[in-house]
Amino acid sequence: MSDHQEYTAPKVWVWDKPNGGQFASINRPIAGATHDKDLPIGEHPLQLYSLATPNGQKVSILLEELLALGHEGAEYDAWPIRIEDGDQFGSGFVKVNPNSKIPALLDRSGAAPIRVFESGAILTYLGEKFGAFLPTDPAKRAETLSWLFWQMGSAPYLGGGFGHFYAYAPTKIEYAIDRFAMEAKRQYDVLDHRLADSPYLAGDDYSIADIAAWCWYGNVALGRLYGNAAEFLALHEYVNVQRWVAAIAGRPAVKRGRMVNRVSGELSEQLHERHDASDFDLRTQNRIRLP
Repeated sequence: MSDHQEYTAPKVWVWDKPNGGQFASINRPIAGATHDKDLPIGEHPLQLYSLATPNGQKVSILLEELLALGHEGAEYDAWPIRIEDGDQFGSGFVKVNPNSKIPALLDRSGAAPIRVFESGAILTYLGEKFGAFLPTDPAKRAETLSWLFWQMGSAPYLGGGFGHFYAYAPTKIEYAIDRFAMEAKRQYDVLDHRLADSPYLAGDDYSIADIAAWCWYGNVALGRLYGNAAEFLALHEYVNVQRWVAAIAGRPAVKRGRMVNRVSGELSEQLHERHDASDFDLRTQNRIRLP
């Protein structure tokens, strides 16, 4: 039985009160900038404006993977966009991403800057730019993009659906939690069936599809998102997913990428800004705070 009160929707919804919850101060039904604020620009061709949420981690992980392969052009400056402070509504950020969501990328390597927003678009752009983690063979490319788009379409139900109502909503609603828990487990089952036949989502090779999906499904499975969601969803039962999660979690570039623009958690894993590879050894918060 649910303990929430029955809600009758009005004929026309009006934004006349805060909706409660952790993100109430930044939720609004309109777009555009709320204040003037220019974005910082570093010395590298690629400027990343992000936060270490699952969507933000996708891009920093890919950039670290590209650098690990020797692509010097993938050097980047990463600047934190503190979404709970409303940085995403600054005029400079809105120019790069009119949707006011992280991550956003500015590529200044050419004659004119190129903006790219939406994490899936950024992964595809970088994969094509550097010819890595996105196959050129038509069949393999189609499989990679299919799984990438699967993640982009499915994960909002995992995060904005299950994660929100299970961990963040000010009121626990049984129907909502049951509805999205069912969908989250269905998605894990989709992954588990695929990974029973293949080491990675698009086949034998690690790709942008794996990076994108791992940042959501991997982080939940590792207990890094939504409290005890991994136990609640019995994610240990998805043995093929667990194998895939562990394999990707062990990659050095993944470990580095997760630290970029992280502003919470263990101080040793927080690298608020990233401008050079040495920052991982010299500029994490535990080192900056040393006397």
